[in-house]
Amino acid sequence: MELFKDYPDIVSVEQVSEMLKIGQVLAYRLIRSGEIKSRKVGRRYIITKQNIIDFVTKEVA
Repeated sequence: MELFKDYPDIVSVEQVSEMLKIGQVLAYRLIRSGEIKSRKVGRRYIITKQNIIDFVTKEVA
């Protein structure tokens, strides 16, 4: 089973919130804090689908 197979390899913050079923404010908070790895290009965040998968599957210590 492939996680998030219906999403492109590069996703927006709006798509991150859909994928994780969270609000956009929390999605921005996770991205800005570095919990979800991303790059900022201009005013937009670039997030790879793999970074979302890594966030979801990482073990809590």
